[in-house]
Amino acid sequence: MVYLQLDELEKFAKKNHIPIMQKEGINFLTDYIKKNNIKDILEIGSAIGYSAIKMALVCDDINITTIEKDRNMFNLAIENIKNFNLENRINIILNDALEIDLKNKYDLIFIDAAKSQYIKFFEKFNKNLKRGGTVISDNLSFHGLVEDDSKTKNRNTKQLVKKIRKYIEFLRNNENYITTFYTLGDGIAVSIKKAN
Repeated sequence: MVYLQLDELEKFAKKNHIPIMQKEGINFLTDYIKKNNIKDILEIGSAIGYSAIKMALVCDDINITTIEKDRNMFNLAIENIKNFNLENRINIILNDALEIDLKNKYDLIFIDAAKSQYIKFFEKFNKNLKRGGTVISDNLSFHGLVEDDSKTKNRNTKQLVKKIRKYIEFLRNNENYITTFYTLGDGIAVSIKKAN
């Protein structure tokens, strides 16, 4: 039954042009969680709750805090989380991630929200990541435009591409993390916090 529901969520997202993680990307993320025995996750950007649900379904002792600032998305996510009976393990917060302070420490922080704010998200929640923990960032290819922005004439999109490139540089030069970039899905970075 769960798979049917997930299938419905994927179809709903596609039909309503709601950006959810690509299949290849979400499979990579859930495999990473399983292989690394990750239990406590912070997600920046819930959308309709799809990735939080997928992450929670990896193992029944995984707990997720997810933040969403769009009220419509938040309401849809709550409904979807309840449909999967995961409301005890997925705590969803309606707010701008940059305006809240969390005290908890997490094994994994997953960033999949406003791409122009990725550096700010990373810097803000760095204190909430356990030593040896991981930050996973999605959409670093941005449909191939980061590698080749000649495909767009839109000024706003070009500005966004610049900000994503800046974030990639920021990750490459961050001495407190070891970052590996993957071309699967829409481009993923895995940044592991050094233990020292």
